[in-house]
Parts: sequence; structure tokens; C-alpha cells
Amino acid sequence: MKIFKVIYFAFLVCLSVIALFLIISVIPITGNFKTMVVLSGSMQPVIKMGSVVVVKPVNDYKIGDIITFGLMSKTKTPTTHRIFDIKVNAGTPVYITKGDANNAPDTREVSQKEIIGKVLFSIPYLGYAVESARQPIGFALIIIIPAFIIIYDQFRKIKEEIIKMRKKKKEEKIPESPESGSL
Repeated sequence: MKIFKVIYFAFLVCLSVIALFLIISVIPITGNFKTMVVLSGSMQPVIKMGSVVVVKPVNDYKIGDIITFGLMSKTKTPTTHRIFDIKVNAGTPVYITKGDANNAPDTREVSQKEIIGKVLFSIPYLGYAVESARQPIGFALIIIIPAFIIIYDQFRKIKEEIIKMRKKKKEEKIPESPESGSL
């Protein structure tokens, strides 16, 4: 039973982390921090496919910074690439980006207003769980599986209590044997 408890708590911790990142990715956080899921392998090996990246806007972007840019909607996902070069057009910086795993820089130039933020850090593979949780089946599993585990655990505890109560009742019904050797 001890292994069940360890698995149970490990599972709940994992679900809590996934739920936390799911909430963080949907609700804006103070300080303009955002979490995004990397869906391609263009930044490998630095950022693995399926990673969660935490980004924050900064005032000054430099060559070598990893940034997330582009539109974020139901049909469009932002891109996370490294700044390869910076050009200045009419006093405004324009960024040339490149994925670390790509052979050539991106053909599209990125303006300052398209940048969501600089990548502060990434957590490998957590994005797979977050993306699954965003899907109806994944979300249902996040609700159904823990609910099933909690209900099972409660039934098990109730059963143990009933067994204890029955045992106690049986012990109370058995009359105490008279002491032998009394005159």
C-alpha cells in the first residue's frame, strides 16, 4: 500500500504542475511573464521540441538572444528563434532570426512590436503535457483520473473503517471469561 501512496502523491504533484502551467499560459501574469509551448525542433538542442519556455519583454534585444515573436491565436502560434542579426530601418531595429537547428536565417524580418519577449528559461517536455491538457480529451483526463483516484482512496478508507468497527463490535460481544481459581 505504501507504493500506491507514493504513486498517488507523485501523480497529484505532476497534475498540479501541469495545471499550474496551463493556468499560467492562459491568464496574464504581472510583470508580463508568459509561458509558451515550443512545438517544433528548430531550436534543438538548446530548446527541445515540447518544452515550455518562459518569456518576458525587455527593452533591448541583442544578437544571440532567444526571443518569441509573432501572433498568438487559435490558428497561429508564435515562433521562438535566436536573433541572428539586427538591421536598422529608419531608426527602428528590425531583427533577423534563425532557429539553431536551421541551416539559414529566417526570410521574414521581425519588428520590435512583434516580439512577445526574451526567453528566460525552458522546461523540457512539459509542453507535451500542457498541450494535451488544452485538448478536450486531455482536460477530461486531468479531471477524471484524479477524481477516480480520490474516490477509490476514499472507498478504501471507508472499507477499512467498517472492518475496524465490525472487529470492535465482535470484541465487545465476546463475554469475558471468568477468572479461574477463585473459591
